[in-house]
Amino acid sequence: MSDRYGNWGRTPPPPDGRRAVEAPLGDAFPGLRSPAGLLPRGNGRSYGDTCLNDAGVLVDMRGRDRIVSFDPQDGVIEAEAGVLLHEITERVAPHGWFLPVTPGTQFVTLGGALANDVHGKNHHRRGTFGRWVESFTLLRSDLGALTCSRTQNADFFAATIGGLGLTGIVTRVRLRLLAVPSLTIRETTYRLSCLDDYFARATEADDRHEYAVAWIDQLAKGPRFGRGHLICGDHAGSGDRTGRARRPLLSVPFTPPVSPLRGLALKAFNEVTFRKLRAEEATRDVAFDGFFYPLDRVEDWNRLYGPQGLHQHQSVVPEAMGRQAVRALMECASAHGQGSFLTVLKRFGDLPSPGLLSFPRRGYTLTLDFPNRGAPTLALMDELDRIAIEAGGAVNPYKDARMAPGVFDASFPRWRMLEAMSDPAIRSDFWTRTALRLDAGTRRLGAAA
Repeated sequence: MSDRYGNWGRTPPPPDGRRAVEAPLGDAFPGLRSPAGLLPRGNGRSYGDTCLNDAGVLVDMRGRDRIVSFDPQDGVIEAEAGVLLHEITERVAPHGWFLPVTPGTQFVTLGGALANDVHGKNHHRRGTFGRWVESFTLLRSDLGALTCSRTQNADFFAATIGGLGLTGIVTRVRLRLLAVPSLTIRETTYRLSCLDDYFARATEADDRHEYAVAWIDQLAKGPRFGRGHLICGDHAGSGDRTGRARRPLLSVPFTPPVSPLRGLALKAFNEVTFRKLRAEEATRDVAFDGFFYPLDRVEDWNRLYGPQGLHQHQSVVPEAMGRQAVRALMECASAHGQGSFLTVLKRFGDLPSPGLLSFPRRGYTLTLDFPNRGAPTLALMDELDRIAIEAGGAVNPYKDARMAPGVFDASFPRWRMLEAMSDPAIRSDFWTRTALRLDAGTRRLGAAA
């Protein structure tokens, strides 16, 4: 299997390699069959194994990348599932439109954004990506082509949004866009002296701004624990309307034998990053790609985590438990002697997703990532899972490569509804590792009874 069919976390493949192969897709469900199932695949930006099917067949959707129609008056675009988000931005920005919800990379496919029901820095204002999907075409191995919307095949509409690609193959999507005066962002930044400073400002920041996110220095201790930056943004009244992102500032041409994103180097990086902002509130205009997609400015940045790749942990905890749980998660990482290079803290609002298995829900979401050091890192991740679940929260599946089935069950108690509506010809490594093991355990218990 070629390297382009890995995952973004670059976790090592099994010893015999990934046997999945690229598969063609016509106007009907692929004629290919595999005992281990098929899996539609976008651009492989998921960190874990939701985009992998090692024993089966991948259906590479990137060849289906045509924008079918765009109405610059109404702001509705229809495109094939393999279109990348940056291609949509370039098409619609000159007419005063932008993606209503965008994740932290512009190199996600339209189908991938739907399947994972991605969120952005404005969940408190716009909710998840799925809220803006008007309809899509779904190919099923058992039912053929279905048009799905809130009023037509509504059960499949809900199951497919956030359904991790398991309900069939999405071929086309109609998406409603967000009207904006420009793509230039009026950025307002606040230096946070400690974690309590973030919680004191978070609600007001969401009330005042379209976008809000915090970078946290996870290594800071004592009275500086949780220091960082609160970064807010709004679309400027005038500015860029090309929608073209700048070329990367640099590229990581190879994977270093040891990750530089750890130890004293990480501590020094955090200190410089914290000091680059003035202590007082500051406002300036910035390019949209730097605000929304800062890591895209470094090509192949995931190589910096070393030959064993990285594990990213994203959890959401209820608002009432936010301060306590976020502190516990960060202290847990420090207690395990591991530092997170990218520590991001955001507040989710209460706008419900139409998706059956959508990850965002009202509360606070913390993202941590670590170079993969094998057993010590896995032990840390298990402990982070425990803290999040005991707080009444959930762990994000499309950032995951190792959560236990019980953690998935606690995070998404409605998963059996998705299993009942999944396409019988489709499976992923994630689903086999979590839901199917839960299902097998239930059957064994029933037989024993």
